[in-house]
Amino acid sequence: MIAVGFLEELLERSWLLWIAAALVLGILEITAIDLVFAMLAGGALAGALADALGLGFVGQVLVAAAVAGLLIGTIRPVLLRRLRMPPTGTTNAAALVGRPALVLHEVTVRGGLVKLAGETWSARSAPGRAFAEGEDVVVTAIDGATAVVGPADGGAPEQPEEST
Repeated sequence: MIAVGFLEELLERSWLLWIAAALVLGILEITAIDLVFAMLAGGALAGALADALGLGFVGQVLVAAAVAGLLIGTIRPVLLRRLRMPPTGTTNAAALVGRPALVLHEVTVRGGLVKLAGETWSARSAPGRAFAEGEDVVVTAIDGATAVVGPADGGAPEQPEEST
């Protein structure tokens, strides 16, 4: 008898169960990071909303299951693709490819020096190419600590001369 009364009392406040389930599922999602528990938590919140709208417990369960299934089938794949995308933009040495440089010491296939991003870099050119001191070049690749350079297509943008 006491158990029946307790269950009836619990079903009258089933929104609390749905919110508690959503919190537990949210905590589980933090450990799993697979977005399944997050979608189930969304279904649990829909169950709480169904209780607020006056649906019975069976209706709440059906709404929670339908919303969770809909979230898993539609939103989760989109979010997983977004999470697994490589970061945009390049950093470190890869960010230097395509940047202009100034030849400080003749650059040949065997070596040379360029000023790149405010720093002096060892450089080499592609076979059959050489660049004289003062020429503008473009970085075509980074090989270890050496910049591989090629001809500047139209040169680096000119800086306005300062008048004294």
